[in-house]
Amino acid sequence: MSIWRRISDFITSTAIDAFSSIIEAVRTTFEGDPETRRRVAFSIAMIALSAKMAKADGVVSQVEVNAFHDIFHVPQQYQDQVSRLYNLAKQDVAGYEAYATQLAGLCGSGKPNCKMLEDVLDGLFHIAKADGALHDKELTFLGTVAEIFQLDEEQFDQILARHAGRGHADPYLVLGLPRDVSFEAARKQYRALVRENHPDILIARGVPEEFIAIANQRIAAINAAWDKVEKDLKAYESV
Repeated sequence: MSIWRRISDFITSTAIDAFSSIIEAVRTTFEGDPETRRRVAFSIAMIALSAKMAKADGVVSQVEVNAFHDIFHVPQQYQDQVSRLYNLAKQDVAGYEAYATQLAGLCGSGKPNCKMLEDVLDGLFHIAKADGALHDKELTFLGTVAEIFQLDEEQFDQILARHAGRGHADPYLVLGLPRDVSFEAARKQYRALVRENHPDILIARGVPEEFIAIANQRIAAINAAWDKVEKDLKAYESV
């Protein structure tokens, strides 16, 4: 069953008057099905925080809406339910910090640097940069969400480098490598990142198949960074 069918059935059968009540309902409704709960929680996290972030710079642009749909490939028959969630999130009096805190407990492992929460943040970066720039208010939003998600500064900087570089990102930062790294150590780190971010791995930790565009974009950024680092290190070793 698709994640959108799951969410549609959940919304239809749950009395909802505020977005904050949805989060607790997910926790209780899917208590006996942790795999589905992770997938539904991830999707709702993306919808809620995307809605809040779209207004972070004061203007909801069409390109941001389009970027939302790049990640959310929602079949026509479920679009009304997803739109209902999105609008609830925009209208709820709770701030994005409250959502992020609740969702960190629902989606995460309870430990710092939870990979699933990193996936959520990656999706938010994709939407934030859609209008061609990461605005100061958007960066503040993203940085605050990262802190609430207990993602460390190094993780945040790596994600930022992947999205803010626009072809000029520091490839060492993207790969999490020191400047004095050896070729073998760099290649080992690159291969580990490719394995860690394979779509199958993301699905295993709760990212629905419908969101694998996140994994594909991340792998593309990692490969592009490795191409630069590999050439750089081979040139250095040949001197």
